[in-house]
Amino acid sequence: MEQVVERLRPYLLGWKAYFGLAQTPGVWRELDEWLRHRLRAIQLRHWKRSQAIYRELSAQGASPDVAKQVVANNRRWWRNSNRLIKTVLTIAYFDQLELPRLS
Repeated sequence: MEQVVERLRPYLLGWKAYFGLAQTPGVWRELDEWLRHRLRAIQLRHWKRSQAIYRELSAQGASPDVAKQVVANNRRWWRNSNRLIKTVLTIAYFDQLELPRLS
């Protein structure tokens, strides 16, 4: 995930600098939410197997119930990435990876 964020950072900073004067905070917020949603899906897809997903979510501080529910739908990355995993891979997690915020 660190490599993905590292490659994405220059583009996001460029967009923010170029379109920063626009008076559309709602659009920026939606784009920011979609971007985190996409990154969560990429992370789930990267972990692939149920055992890896459970282990990594537990390491991130997820409760066993949340980890089991995420693992139950481990092949539905896009849908799963906008549900319970939001409680584990939060905005603070992406801030820690130094992902720039658009909004």
